[in-house]
Amino acid sequence: MTGTGDLGRRVIHHRRRLGLTREQVAERADISPGYLKYLEEHADTPDTGMLYRLADALGTTVEDLLGGGQDRPPGRGPAMAHPTLEPLDEAECRRLIEPGGIGRVAFNGSHGPTVLPVNYKVHKGAIVFRTAAGGAMDQDLRTGLEGVDIMIAFQIDNIDEANREGWSVLVQGPAHHLPPEETDEAAGAGVTPWAGGERQLYIRIVPQQINGRRIHGM
Repeated sequence: MTGTGDLGRRVIHHRRRLGLTREQVAERADISPGYLKYLEEHADTPDTGMLYRLADALGTTVEDLLGGGQDRPPGRGPAMAHPTLEPLDEAECRRLIEPGGIGRVAFNGSHGPTVLPVNYKVHKGAIVFRTAAGGAMDQDLRTGLEGVDIMIAFQIDNIDEANREGWSVLVQGPAHHLPPEETDEAAGAGVTPWAGGERQLYIRIVPQQINGRRIHGM
């Protein structure tokens, strides 16, 4: 039996992350497009030399392609020698977060400062995510006052391990629990809950402040 293995899935992920075709990656790695297609679609591992060329072509590491660092935090290597920290304007921050993905929400929870991962989408300029009605997050994000929302923070980043570069965007705004009459429209954004299950409560963060930073070499 054949099927895409872990290596193939990671190759596809990094290729799409870079917006490259198979032909472009194959040329960078000095392999044939047909063999790259085979690696993406079958559970196989090439020799060490080819792995290094493939990792270099995809802007990552052999360890990452083989899944060796999956249980470790990102950014374990040393910082670049002369990093430059560049502020991002609001338009660039919005462009970076527009595709959606996994971010983090931060708020004062019942047990103290809390940061949790959430799947999110951007819908009509706002951050939308789902949680469980009546759950801990639902309770923590309610003021108990009609029309008064709790201010929370939403953060998302992207780290390029190979080049020691990356960016981070921070959004601050009120967390609004969407009533039933607004849920159908928000559902059109296609956001799914990070933790799965029956999490049908939609929460919208309307950005009041957006800022970000990009770190890169000289």
